[in-house]
Amino acid sequence: MSGWLVTGAGGQLGSDVVDVLHAYSEEVAGFDRASLDITDRSAVSTVFATVEPSIVVNCAAYTGVDAAEEDEDRALEINAHGPAHLAAACASMGARLVHVSTDYVFAGDANAPYDEQVRPAPRTVYGRTKAAGEQAVLTSGAAAYVVRTAWLYGQCGPNFVKTMARLAAERETLEVVDDQVGSPTWTLHLARGLVSLGVANVRPGIWHATNAGEATWYVFARAIFAELGLDPARVLPTTTEKFPRPAPRPYYSVLSTAKWAKAGLPEMPHWRDALHEAFETLGNELAGA
Repeated sequence: MSGWLVTGAGGQLGSDVVDVLHAYSEEVAGFDRASLDITDRSAVSTVFATVEPSIVVNCAAYTGVDAAEEDEDRALEINAHGPAHLAAACASMGARLVHVSTDYVFAGDANAPYDEQVRPAPRTVYGRTKAAGEQAVLTSGAAAYVVRTAWLYGQCGPNFVKTMARLAAERETLEVVDDQVGSPTWTLHLARGLVSLGVANVRPGIWHATNAGEATWYVFARAIFAELGLDPARVLPTTTEKFPRPAPRPYYSVLSTAKWAKAGLPEMPHWRDALHEAFETLGNELAGA
């Protein structure tokens, strides 16, 4: 066995994981949704037999939070059954599995950062299916690392940063909710963390990894405007009640990364510094230019 296998490699996070591994001159096989459907057990087995990976990073997921409310069976297939197939294959081969999860496994009604010991209490279909995936992976017998993260943005695919940049070009002012708190996280920083975890001498289990600090979507949006060279005052605060969605959003879902830091894993910068670095690196892609 040798090398890495990355699922969901065509997505926002998976593409960065593959890029990081290439930058580190690691042997990596990346599979997007078209080349590997993780819900197909036989397809998973075939790929594992061909690649014979020593470390697997699962970035494949059904991430449509609102769409999942009407599509629970499919969300469960991708977020729970698929990871179970990967974990079973890892267990049979003795490979490590790094599985990406989400802050949505929590109710989002805390007033202090969630640590890894807090019992999940999801309020959405997306959160329930991701929590089911966590349990499937953790009880599989594989050397499994569940990494919860939140508020991702990056070069590939749609995200909040790109949406704000697009709307900034279309509207004079924007209303953004100021009563939901989380930790904006750049996928490149998370990708480096996942790779570090994959080779670290630490115990399997649940880990939290985000950029440091916390913000509301309103504060995050104002920072995006600042990076675009626009007036942050064009962003106006509003409430969640004024923008009802099919799936309830967590009001507070900051994740504690104390365990990550204590283990000596690379700590990720403050979210504001990360956003600045992301724009310095990916300015045109994030700005939609």
